Amino acid sequence: MPARLAQKRAITTGLGRSRGGFSSKIHVAADGLGNPLKFLVTSGQVHEVTQAEELIADLKAEYVIADKAYDADWLRQLIQEKGAEAVVPPKKNRKEKREYNREQYKERHWIECLFNKLKRYRRIFSRFDKLKRNFLGILFTLLP
Repeated sequence: MPARLAQKRAITTGLGRSRGGFSSKIHVAADGLGNPLKFLVTSGQVHEVTQAEELIADLKAEYVIADKAYDADWLRQLIQEKGAEAVVPPKKNRKEKREYNREQYKERHWIECLFNKLKRYRRIFSRFDKLKRNFLGILFTLLP
């Protein structure tokens, strides 16, 4: 299959090739209690940090809590410009280790609980829907 056709298909379906075969990723922005505010679906090979700017674009927050995958200097700068504090642990391979609020980072468990709730639904974890818009529709209807 030509590369352009595969790329177009990945955009419309949200499915792409990764180590485990066809897969997709769900990116979520949530409030302090784990209630979802914004969902993004990308193909499996897309890295998390590439979607961070779109996730936090129109959200106002005091803290932005994320895991190590979101450890990027440009993202920290963007979060500071929005007037929030970045609570992101540094990656192991970072030459200059940065400090982060460990107590505040413990609140990240809410997003893990949200993903746990999502993965209970067979239609979510097995991704039967071919089109990304249908899959996003299911995500929005499952949670209040």
